[in-house]
Amino acid sequence: MIELSGVTKEFIKPSGEVHTVLKNINLTIPKGEFVSIVGPTGCGKSTTLSLIAGFEQPSAGEVYILGEELQGMNPKAACVFQTENTFPWKTVIDNVSLGLRLRGVSKSESYDEARKWIARVGLKGFEGYYPSQLSGGMRKRVALAQCLIVQPEILLMDESFSALDVHTRHLMENELLRIWEETSASVFFITHDLEEAIALSDRVIVLTAGPGATVKGDYKIDFPRPRNVAEISFDPAFMKIHKQIWEDLKDEVMISYENANKLRVKSS
Repeated sequence: MIELSGVTKEFIKPSGEVHTVLKNINLTIPKGEFVSIVGPTGCGKSTTLSLIAGFEQPSAGEVYILGEELQGMNPKAACVFQTENTFPWKTVIDNVSLGLRLRGVSKSESYDEARKWIARVGLKGFEGYYPSQLSGGMRKRVALAQCLIVQPEILLMDESFSALDVHTRHLMENELLRIWEETSASVFFITHDLEEAIALSDRVIVLTAGPGATVKGDYKIDFPRPRNVAEISFDPAFMKIHKQIWEDLKDEVMISYENANKLRVKSS
């Protein structure tokens, strides 16, 4: 479904200096796989997502979607970000149905389908509410329905649940897994939370510290599904894989911390 082949991404700083965010990234995500990516702050996780979405183009290498090189925006993908992506002046049903309306589906058909998705994410009865009248967790449910109603083949999620309290977060994670298991979407999930990555995923990818981040580790998560994310962390096998991945990740976090300190000293 998704392939990054020798992908490098560079940006030009205001000073004219070239900053390499990602270097020689090779990554393949099959259809229907749930993959999380972790790494220290500034390692290029969101840049990787932007390349898959088509928001950014690689400086070198290629991004392939279903075997074809991606040129421009990725029509197979939908995104759920950390920040709100609902329109505050639109009701829940108008927000959720918007994707279908933009694809030329009639209002009545779009509303019928939106009602089904609103019910699937547990918001039946809130169709006429505005985002400001909903809790943070409820707004995330709207954002999830807003993306899934168009039945994307690729779901891109960037720290989507990080702003929620722990209880709401677990509810949303379980809701995501429940809906994902009913679809064949490939999920690319960015998180700083290693426990969340392991609990949700089929694979966890570890990136090295930047600049010039690359893939350091690729871990298969073999826990059976369905899973309860609030309970799976008590499994001894969970603790074992957590320790293994953390040994990889810890070194990169320390390198990133040391690099940040060097920059502070240099700038002062």
